[in-house]
Amino acid sequence: MNQNLPNIQKKKHPSPTKYMIPPIGLVILLTLVFHTVSVLSEPKVPNQGHLEKIPKKQNHKKPVIVVIGENQYTELTDFIVPYGILKRSDIAEIYAVAPNKGTMNMFPALSIEITTSIDDFDKLHPEGSDLVIVPAIHNAENKTIIQWIQNQSKNGATIVGICDGVWTLGHAGLLNHKKATGHWYSKEDLMNKFPNTEWEKNKRYIQDQNIITTTGVTASIPISLALIESLAGTKKAKEIANELGIQNWNPTHNTEEFDLDWKQYLTAAKNLTFVWNYETIGIPLYDGIDEISLALVADSYSRTYKSKTKSIASSNQPILSKSGILFLPEIKEENRNETNVVVEVTKAKKAGPALEETLKDIQKRYGTGTMRFVATQLEFSTHELCHYVTCKD
Repeated sequence: MNQNLPNIQKKKHPSPTKYMIPPIGLVILLTLVFHTVSVLSEPKVPNQGHLEKIPKKQNHKKPVIVVIGENQYTELTDFIVPYGILKRSDIAEIYAVAPNKGTMNMFPALSIEITTSIDDFDKLHPEGSDLVIVPAIHNAENKTIIQWIQNQSKNGATIVGICDGVWTLGHAGLLNHKKATGHWYSKEDLMNKFPNTEWEKNKRYIQDQNIITTTGVTASIPISLALIESLAGTKKAKEIANELGIQNWNPTHNTEEFDLDWKQYLTAAKNLTFVWNYETIGIPLYDGIDEISLALVADSYSRTYKSKTKSIASSNQPILSKSGILFLPEIKEENRNETNVVVEVTKAKKAGPALEETLKDIQKRYGTGTMRFVATQLEFSTHELCHYVTCKD
């Protein structure tokens, strides 16, 4: 008791501490109250992705993620964008995998070198992965890939079908009695082929337990950010989104606005017919190139039906991208004149703006009809599109 309070001691009043919180307890209480008030008062950042927490195996320090494709043909953006975004987030151990090591031909453009086969991965992680990303592949019924993702699913992995990668999930039996979505162009065929699946519209991506599916090509960006948010929180997802120049990654989507009307069919027919106007777009590769921007730019130009992108480098040696993808050069620097135009993917250009700039250039070079045709294939919203380019016919 404080020696400056002699009268209280003499009167033998009950000790104040009998009915009061001791000083250390008071400090703790005030700290808790202050923390609670701060948490309640600070603005909350909403969970944009609306994905459930993706489970991780107990013996994994970081989530183990596989992006798997087919050696013959794998959709460029579906494969490269999720790999690149998740890799640079540094929240997971991530692998680019195919049935065999060696070349993976991408469509509609470019090729990469795969250094990890399915067997290699299984030896490294016999317990399985935590997350598998399946892009659109040429043979959606590839038995090797189907059996492998079935095993991964049985071992507890979450399986993500990007765009027409949903076909492979369907053939693997992973969509039975599940809610799912897919590329707008494939919806009717998907409904007929997999009637036991509940096909939903107007969502960029959908999760049903351990199965996630997305709409068309450009959905690879928001789903990748949503996965980061699920695995590491909104702050990390926002950080990566800012690096990409992306404003949001929520699942809001208007499926009904996507359709190939007679104007777009006419544009495609004209572009295919006038072969003398066909162009080769050269894209120079360099060590550390942003593979996300590269994929979006190459994919877009190669969907015009008037042009095809090819990579340029000083030698035939593979070029290592920012996130560790080995791109295979197609044209030597000395033969650059084989291209009609060269498009640079600079380090300063973020992925989001790179896509916008490409659509602007496609409109300038080939017309609004062709630009719309490309955006429709990519399932890139007209609402978003008209924010970046002039949409008047």
